[in-house]
Amino acid sequence: MPPPSTKTLSKGQLAYEQERAAKAGKTLDEWLKLKAKNAADEAKKATPKPTKKPGLLSRLIDKAHKPL
Repeated sequence: MPPPSTKTLSKGQLAYEQERAAKAGKTLDEWLKLKAKNAADEAKKATPKPTKKPGLLSRLIDKAHKPL
């Protein structure tokens, strides 16, 4: 995921990101790259939902289809 360029940010968003970059002691470009990298890392860590156990009716139908 490429970092958002400054052209896609509104004036307010740009000012906010510049303040956060200044607090972190980084340039705006470095800050946006770091922010995009962290977002990508978080997306990788997200675990998928566990598969849901089939309902009663589905289990009964599956049992009915099995040979005796």
